[in-house]
Amino acid sequence: MFLDSFHSKENGFIQITADQASEFAKGISDDFNPIHDPDSRRFCVPGDLLFALVLSSYGISQSMSFSFKGMVGALTPLVFPDTDASRLEIVNDKGKEFLTVERSGEVSRDLALIEAMIRNYVVFSGHNFPGILVPLMAEHNVMINPARPLVIYEGMSFNLEHLGFGNPELELSKATLLVSGKRGDAELHFNITDAGRPVGTGLKKLVLSGLREYEEPAMQGMCDLYQARKQSYMN
Repeated sequence: MFLDSFHSKENGFIQITADQASEFAKGISDDFNPIHDPDSRRFCVPGDLLFALVLSSYGISQSMSFSFKGMVGALTPLVFPDTDASRLEIVNDKGKEFLTVERSGEVSRDLALIEAMIRNYVVFSGHNFPGILVPLMAEHNVMINPARPLVIYEGMSFNLEHLGFGNPELELSKATLLVSGKRGDAELHFNITDAGRPVGTGLKKLVLSGLREYEEPAMQGMCDLYQARKQSYMN
């Protein structure tokens, strides 16, 4: 599967190098968050890569929810349990939990469908900044700290009417932001369609930290830097 180049399996553990994580973020998710750069002091594996590995390992269930419990560092030995249970816990070799998954309904292990779902979701997810979050923050007159931008991927879920589709497309349906002091809880609702027909809905949850009053020049500077990083990668 196309994920083979973004992880390795050894002695029962799944491991992801910093370079593999960074390339997945940039090359697959179109996500240029500096926290996924191999040399970042705060480096972490993209949550979307963990999402992708779960789908490739266990298939797609009609209803799935993902809750992230901590940031995965480079070469962290991860255990993906061999189970058909409705609840999965992804832990490291010391039992520390990084991700929990709840699933129910019918299951598909069709590789083409799994890859299509992964690719479409992670691009939607990777485009959250600046496309969705910047206008959402502007609407609420808040912004993340340009010197230390912190957006935490809290979780996501989706519900599918059936699994008899082949080319899922994701589109934002509603975005909300609840501000409490310097914290913001964002919910990004999306529709899943196939050839224009609705097949499901989903929700991504993010936590924005260190919020301050919105400043257009500072936010534009963040967006310009983000686009410059993307252009540098494309070249």
